[in-house]
Amino acid sequence: MSSLTRARAYIGLGSNLDEPLAQVRQALVELGKLPLTTLHGASSLYASRPVGPQDQPDFVNAVAAIDTALSPLALLDQLQALEQRHRRRRLRHWGPRTLDLDLLLFDDQRIDRPRLRVPHPHLCDRAFVLVPLAELTLSLRVEGEPLSHWIERLDDQGLQRLVEDGPG
Repeated sequence: MSSLTRARAYIGLGSNLDEPLAQVRQALVELGKLPLTTLHGASSLYASRPVGPQDQPDFVNAVAAIDTALSPLALLDQLQALEQRHRRRRLRHWGPRTLDLDLLLFDDQRIDRPRLRVPHPHLCDRAFVLVPLAELTLSLRVEGEPLSHWIERLDDQGLQRLVEDGPG
């Protein structure tokens, strides 16, 4: 049996509806069950203020590292299908959601397509992405700079690490 080439991808997770902690925990489990994919690691869970409209609950966020033999677009399709299984509805831009999954990075690839941009266009602007991402890998560079460079540029944006009471 031939060995498939695998890529390391980082996925941002967020939820602020229908038991957000449970939504993110379940999505982390489900990421490891995607075809041709294994979950390599996951960050702590964080609470953050919403981006965009402030008339919605705070979010629970995390970042997952996966190893996958899927192409970037096939992975995006799988992530969007997972969002749909969590009853994601797109009613307004940056509005509340049961589950949001963003493909942040895919190896060192740069992708600029109508459906997918990697690195994620807002990666370096969001503490709720950079801080959990740094838990998984400090050696990563984005736009030629280490993660610490980008984190130092941001205020904490209301980010709070959630204290876990054991495995979910």
